[in-house]
Amino acid sequence: MSGSGLLACKLTRNPISSITNPCCNHVPIGVVPALGKAMRRRDFISIVGSAAAWPLAAFAQQPALPVIGFLHSTSAGPNAGAVSAFREGLKQAGYVEGQNVAIEFRWADGHYDRLPALATDLVRERVAVIAALGGQASALAAKAATSTIPIVFDTGEDPVKIGLVVSFGKPGGNATGISMLTNEIEAKRLGLLHELIPTAPTIAVLGNPDAPAHDVQLKDVRTAALALGLKLQILEARSALEIDNAFASFNQRRPDALLVMSSASFNSRRNQIVQLAARQAIPAMYEHRLYAMAGGLISYGIDSN
Repeated sequence: MSGSGLLACKLTRNPISSITNPCCNHVPIGVVPALGKAMRRRDFISIVGSAAAWPLAAFAQQPALPVIGFLHSTSAGPNAGAVSAFREGLKQAGYVEGQNVAIEFRWADGHYDRLPALATDLVRERVAVIAALGGQASALAAKAATSTIPIVFDTGEDPVKIGLVVSFGKPGGNATGISMLTNEIEAKRLGLLHELIPTAPTIAVLGNPDAPAHDVQLKDVRTAALALGLKLQILEARSALEIDNAFASFNQRRPDALLVMSSASFNSRRNQIVQLAARQAIPAMYEHRLYAMAGGLISYGIDSN
């Protein structure tokens, strides 16, 4: 799956070094300004700007500022850098918060069940466009809340498969965005972990059962483990406390290595997870290079910088 408009996966070790693998890409949904270039964060902002252009123009003569709804499945603190980049991208597109546009933030703090109410609240606020971030849960909640307000999403899942868009080329409806397909390479991550530590027969797998893609991810990992002759120990964690408890169980379980499945809630708690893995002295595979930058052993996934 190579192409001029796609961004390859990267395997990142600590200290960070990377190799390019064309198995996984950012996939732009519909016609976007960055077609033909690597799809990066600035291009996502361009899509937000494009999606918002007509409703923002319609508001131009109104006294109140047009509003961009920002819906995220996790918390504000760990995403401060992303929010800063979001504001900077809007500025480059001609929209400055407090001058010609306002932003309404809604954070689910890792509680996916809060997203429908938060999305409905943004619709009630009559926002001009919704940026639904932090995975498919935010996007699906926004899509369920409105069929008219433009939605720009990011997701690690196939957006056609989960019903966000009709097709990649012609998404239809009111939603467009970027798919990183990160949820579809869990089996690849397990295989790479096995190659790195071939003498590790038992792998702990940490997942968030509330994440919409959890069951599909786990099924792929189980299938890959069977083919590789590996034994899995499945651990579930929804909160910081449950993450602590999962790692504490290693004292009895004694797994040989750890696979941390992709999850927006885990990404926001990456420092906690990396520190716990170091404390347990267990080699771990992660989805995002930010884990390796935080001190994690190895990651394999998209580079969204």
